[in-house]
Amino acid sequence: MTIGVVTVTYNSGQVINAFLTSLLKQTYSAFTAYIVDNSSSDDTCKQIASFEDARIQLIFNGNNLGIAEANNQGIRQALNEGCELVLLINNDTEFGPSLLEDLVRGLDEYSCDMVAPKILSYHDRTIWSAGGGIDPRRAYSGFHYGYGQADRGQFDTPRLVDHAPACCLLIRKEVFERIGMMDYRYFTYVEDTDFCYRAKRAGLKLMYLPAATLLHKAHSLTGGLASDFMMRYTTRNRVYFMLKHFGPWRGLYYIPAYQIHLFLQLVSTKAGMSRFWLREKAFVEGLRLYRSSVNG
Repeated sequence: MTIGVVTVTYNSGQVINAFLTSLLKQTYSAFTAYIVDNSSSDDTCKQIASFEDARIQLIFNGNNLGIAEANNQGIRQALNEGCELVLLINNDTEFGPSLLEDLVRGLDEYSCDMVAPKILSYHDRTIWSAGGGIDPRRAYSGFHYGYGQADRGQFDTPRLVDHAPACCLLIRKEVFERIGMMDYRYFTYVEDTDFCYRAKRAGLKLMYLPAATLLHKAHSLTGGLASDFMMRYTTRNRVYFMLKHFGPWRGLYYIPAYQIHLFLQLVSTKAGMSRFWLREKAFVEGLRLYRSSVNG
């Protein structure tokens, strides 16, 4: 089966070389890499062009369309060119030569619709994701099993999970036929939670495969967990997710509860006043995003 490997670059010059080196060493060679560049201003595209391999296709956007829509571009191209599988993968990753082979083998062995590997932090080799879940107590937000834990083999059993990050996710083409593409409105963050939630509701199976592993340089290109960029988009997109999936009536519980959560973070000194107002503005953005999606 041919894999369409889809990755999105945006000023990825510091990581793209190591990523492509890992990819082109794969023992499973039946793939095409669809690299969607969101108008990088560094030497990302120049570095990509230096890899003279016919399996690499560069799709260049004149503007930054965000992760979700750029992924959709790559997915559509892969499906249009006959790929049976699509691998969504971050390019701030490095991995051994058997990653694709391990993922495809697991997809067949467990007769599932999607598979995700064990993801370790590049810097300290702690677990970043051993699959994940969707927590109904927190408005169905996604979470990672084992996050921050030392890898002692406690997550070395394959199992069905409800969520996995699109940092590395192998997907059968039929999944897109069932639930559609990623929701471009998210731009970045939460779009993979939305995708996994829709897949779960459609009865699709996602398998966590600990035998497949890769290293992730998490947040190396976005400024980290505490950056204004991440605070804005995670807040905005959580509001949009809640209203999109639960509507205004159930939102009467989730939306005020989330607002209280933001306020409690302020009074507990976890977030300063400037961060609080940044997230309040993002909260309103989320409300407007939902309203615009309803109004078409």
